[in-house]
Amino acid sequence: MYLCVFAFAKAALAQPILTTKQYKVKTVAFYNLENLFDVEDDPSINDEASPIMEMTEANRAEVYQMKLTSMARVIRKIGADKSQSAPSLIGVCEFENRKVLEDLVNHPLLIEFDYGIEHYNSPDRRGIDTGLLYKKSDFKVWKSESKELIIYDKSSGNRIYTRDQLVVTGALDGDKMSLIVNHWPSRRGGEQKSRPNRVAAAALNKRVIDSLHSMDAMSKIIIMGDLNDDPINKSVLVTLNAQKNREDVRPQMIYNPYIQMLKDGFNTLAYRDAGNIFDQIMLTYALLNEANQEGFRYYQANIYNPSFMTSKTGRYKGYPLRSFADGGFTGGYSDHFPVYVYLVKEIKETEDLKAPSTN
Repeated sequence: MYLCVFAFAKAALAQPILTTKQYKVKTVAFYNLENLFDVEDDPSINDEASPIMEMTEANRAEVYQMKLTSMARVIRKIGADKSQSAPSLIGVCEFENRKVLEDLVNHPLLIEFDYGIEHYNSPDRRGIDTGLLYKKSDFKVWKSESKELIIYDKSSGNRIYTRDQLVVTGALDGDKMSLIVNHWPSRRGGEQKSRPNRVAAAALNKRVIDSLHSMDAMSKIIIMGDLNDDPINKSVLVTLNAQKNREDVRPQMIYNPYIQMLKDGFNTLAYRDAGNIFDQIMLTYALLNEANQEGFRYYQANIYNPSFMTSKTGRYKGYPLRSFADGGFTGGYSDHFPVYVYLVKEIKETEDLKAPSTN
């Protein structure tokens, strides 16, 4: 898909020059898959607490396939109105293992896109992981690693086993780029009590970002995930020093378009009867127009919240239509809306136009 922008410029002898700017458009997205577990009991993790495993054995396989169809239906549509295709890159969280991602990308609704998978098993107590799906035709993986988040409960001194952070560096249509996929610790026990855990997760992100910048001060880095914090919480606003306004972003700093979205009343989920934007995508300075770099640049950020994914009635009217409730499958999708950004890359083309005839 290409976006076109036309601009006129004056030339000698009043010959107008029409400059046609064309842009390649790629979608980069993030989606919390809400308890995408398979139907098999894995004794090494706490998967028996998953909604699918709580169902009767006869119903599990059918519900699993319906859940995959729901996820695939959403993924193929994210950003398609401008890119005319499914996302080139999509970070995912809250799934059980690599097998469920393989089942997802091989679903009939997604198989045509030929997604590759980057994934590592996390030590999370619930057995859920982070991952990256990428179109093999668009993105070439150069390096992939898992960054372990080691935190401890202050009262007991016991380790809190949570999700690792996935770091992938590669080339998007030839343009070097790094992605950090997150699912930060939950607010279990209350926001204030659990806050240090998410600050620690942000600090790990910051170390990864600083390390990438130390190798290349103009690194193009995309930070994405379910942060279990809003864009205005300490972890994002202070620890990451993410900026609301693009004009305030300097080299090696981070821009977060979801700060303004939160202020404008948008949400990606409902937590304790309130709307939040826990799902966010942030970008380093090098991806902004202000950096004057070649290759892909940030164009626009969005929340994918179409009507078919939205609760129409009841307590959570207007919020995501979740897939599990009251011990059963609702036919919904996830308790989070996906988020996505468009990246564009200019293709330069200039056409000289003759002055109109005066005859």
